[in-house]
Amino acid sequence: MPDSLRQTQEIRMQQRLTPMQVQFVRMLEMTTPEIEEEVRHALAENPALESVDGPHAGDSGDMSDSGDDGGQASGETDMDTDYPDDDDMIPSGMSMAGGGGTSAGIYPVAEEESLIGYLQSQLGELEISGIVRDVAMYIIGNIDSNGRLTRTPYEIVNDLAFSAGIDVSRDDVQKAYDIVRSLDPAGIGAVDLRDCLLLQLKRMPPSREVDTATEIIAHYYDMYSNKRFDRLRAHLGVSPEVLRTADDLIHTLNPKPGAQFGASRLDDAASAIYPDFAVDVEDGNVTVSLTAQYPELAIASTFSLDGAASPGRRRNTREEVARTFVKHHHDEAELFMRLLKMRGDTLLRTMEAIVRIQRSFFLTDEPGKIRPMVLRDIADITGQDLSVISRATSGKYVSTRSGIYPLKMFFSERPSGDTDGSIHRVLAELKDVIEGEDKSRPLSDEALREEMERRGYVLARRTVAKYREEKLGLPVARLRKKV
Repeated sequence: MPDSLRQTQEIRMQQRLTPMQVQFVRMLEMTTPEIEEEVRHALAENPALESVDGPHAGDSGDMSDSGDDGGQASGETDMDTDYPDDDDMIPSGMSMAGGGGTSAGIYPVAEEESLIGYLQSQLGELEISGIVRDVAMYIIGNIDSNGRLTRTPYEIVNDLAFSAGIDVSRDDVQKAYDIVRSLDPAGIGAVDLRDCLLLQLKRMPPSREVDTATEIIAHYYDMYSNKRFDRLRAHLGVSPEVLRTADDLIHTLNPKPGAQFGASRLDDAASAIYPDFAVDVEDGNVTVSLTAQYPELAIASTFSLDGAASPGRRRNTREEVARTFVKHHHDEAELFMRLLKMRGDTLLRTMEAIVRIQRSFFLTDEPGKIRPMVLRDIADITGQDLSVISRATSGKYVSTRSGIYPLKMFFSERPSGDTDGSIHRVLAELKDVIEGEDKSRPLSDEALREEMERRGYVLARRTVAKYREEKLGLPVARLRKKV
């Protein structure tokens, strides 16, 4: 049958974000350091923007005590600006959801000598031949931040021969290898955890406990790692007291001897947590504020558009170019300031809604007081789309009297069997059960389930296992066993 052409009609609805909406979504996702950098970048790039004297602290809202632990907090906030309407920024129904005891503030990091620098300084005090010293320096350069050696002596010989064109004997490499492993801190240059522990035990004065611990790690490491204490005691032929003492000694060893050295201030800064919100409580009044610090922005007077269009007068080409330049940067600056304010308003209202629902926690600092809450609850209070709430809470942290917490901690479904609390109450109860168990005969997941049911929490065994492993970070019963 010959091919034929057919013409069809199709109606399709599509939603597209405007450039303004895209920019708002991007700014809403930014954390405190990122938005501060964004402001600095805008000031540097746009000549129409200028900073007003004095840093701009985040907006705040005072939420006075309503007397209802879980209800709406009374009192007016300090925001006196119009809140952007949902339809103005995000198309209704459009999904743009993103992924999912320290004091507040950023900790100052003291300047510390790096691990490599510390090892090299020790090497410089030793009297060794030039070739051995060079090999030792190369070995030090292959030690990671935990103090582990990432290359074997055989690989080091090949590396020096093929990469650096240095021909060294295996004896010289072995000498350099042994020298590096003798440096401080003990355990440096180990190839794995077992080797690291043995290096530290070899530095200790001889004793029965050290000898027993050394024999355990050298010959029964897998048995010890799997907590097979009964079999281990039978193989060693020692009493439970001796085995317990050796176990205590092993637990004093450092599995990562190089981790005490800071690689660089940049790494420390990258791992720091910068809270995006601060919640203060005084006399039952809860105050929410943003922590971002950046200058208040304004449009430079030289970029004013007043009188730019003089009626009845023709402009030459140079004037037209100048006017276009001024208008372009003026509009960009105006848009940036508007989006920055909208971001702050959105974040502040979102955090205020969280505080209203989780008021009991912020007043008591007890995780067990955290109520079940989902994104929809916050969306209902603020009137925002779920996607906006998701963007506003993703990757954000709040500083409280008791520490800094991720906002995701406050979101949880009501678990089965918990009639008046959240998953945090269940986790607190489960942790209490595990902490109170007999460590010589720890409870299995089924036994934990039965105990939780006796306490009024009906959970499936697989749910108990999930909470124990993923939420509490605790191993199975066999690995919780102690001598």
